[in-house]
Amino acid sequence: MTLQEYLGSLRNKTVAVIGIGVSNTPLLRLLLANGIDVTACDKRERDDLGALADELEREGAKLQLGEDYLEGLDQDVIFRTPGMRPDVPQLLRAKEQGSVITSEMEVFFDVCPCSIIAVTGSDGKTTTTTMIAELLRAAGRTVHVGGNIGNPLLAQAGEMNPDDSVVLELSSFQLMTMQKSPHIAVVTNLSPNHLDMHKGMEEYVASKENLFIHQSAADIAIFNLDNDITREQGTRAVGEVRYFTRHAETENGVFLRGDEIIRRKNGKESVVMTVQDIKLPGIHNVENYMAAIAAVEDLVEDETIRQFARTFGGVEHRIELVRTLRGVRYYNDSIASSPSRTIAGLRSFKEKVILIAGGYDKKIPFDVLGPEVVEHVKLLILCGATAEKIRDAVVNAPEYQPGKPEILMVSPFQKAVETARDRAEEGDVVTLSPACAAFDQFKNFMERGKTYKAIVNSWE
Repeated sequence: MTLQEYLGSLRNKTVAVIGIGVSNTPLLRLLLANGIDVTACDKRERDDLGALADELEREGAKLQLGEDYLEGLDQDVIFRTPGMRPDVPQLLRAKEQGSVITSEMEVFFDVCPCSIIAVTGSDGKTTTTTMIAELLRAAGRTVHVGGNIGNPLLAQAGEMNPDDSVVLELSSFQLMTMQKSPHIAVVTNLSPNHLDMHKGMEEYVASKENLFIHQSAADIAIFNLDNDITREQGTRAVGEVRYFTRHAETENGVFLRGDEIIRRKNGKESVVMTVQDIKLPGIHNVENYMAAIAAVEDLVEDETIRQFARTFGGVEHRIELVRTLRGVRYYNDSIASSPSRTIAGLRSFKEKVILIAGGYDKKIPFDVLGPEVVEHVKLLILCGATAEKIRDAVVNAPEYQPGKPEILMVSPFQKAVETARDRAEEGDVVTLSPACAAFDQFKNFMERGKTYKAIVNSWE
């Protein structure tokens, strides 16, 4: 089915779009431009939407806003926003009455005319997605990047060609109700995350599995052999399985032998590059490269991969060097919204660091973070809703001794960052790596990171 065929199928139907945000605004405009009867629903009031509300009404949308924005849903097709659980009572009621519940991403899979590579996992999704996309571009391909990163792609599907490539980062929320899988699926790793939204770890993992369980024998699935959950998932994939690993060797995939990153297939192996070729700091980025190399096998030459690795400086908010001031290096790792991500960031530095952490409580445990902080942090500055939980995890770590590290509870956020500056000495590293989401103080991790960078760059 093409995009135009899908839009044509909606012309005599009513459609509701839940959420007037970044991912759904292009969808709303696409539907309205094609003469479709659309109701746009959002929990925010009209004043909060500002000029966007007027624009959508001028284009033909009916608005259903405020606390009761989900009441009375009876449209033929309802687009769920990724952040909304599919089992909220109003959606279940509408489904029982005959409504089709879908999402922008689910429809994109139906109408996309070209091959899709999709990446999910608890950590490393964005960097791995970016690496895959940029490697394909370096090889001369036309690439469209979307999902949890980049622009929503449904509105652009009509402009794509069959020989283009689509690279998607997909979250557990986007995958919860997905009924199709990509040609190449990459699962970077899985650890507890988003347990404030999911009913438990089992549901979280099950949502991730939609990335590969709908594949055919002609498709490819790539898993982290070093992660217990993803290693087991690899035994259930129906297509070609490739593994990547730092701690073992695999018959089909990519592994680390000494400093060499090696690709092996059908008994033949080749050295793709060495760890020294990688500009990005941190062993976790070696893993990200191995996952990306497995994904672009037969699509990108090894020399192209080497040249890219030597120059690629990473993605904003991911161990991003903000500046060096009076001999102190300041890093923005705001993407680190889980303990495992912060642990990876801490392990990227040779020296003990000054860590700024804390934020929104996603109901995930911090036990594993405590010992890592004791080992890698000289001063811990905590701010946000989870500050006390993180402090307790550190104090209760087996190797903790009073003052090692020193722990400060500082708020608001700006004061926490300024405290790091005041306590830092020449040669120190200061990193914002919160181990938590940002929603207690910011709209998202990007706003948090930009705020941090603005503060650090304002100093003279």
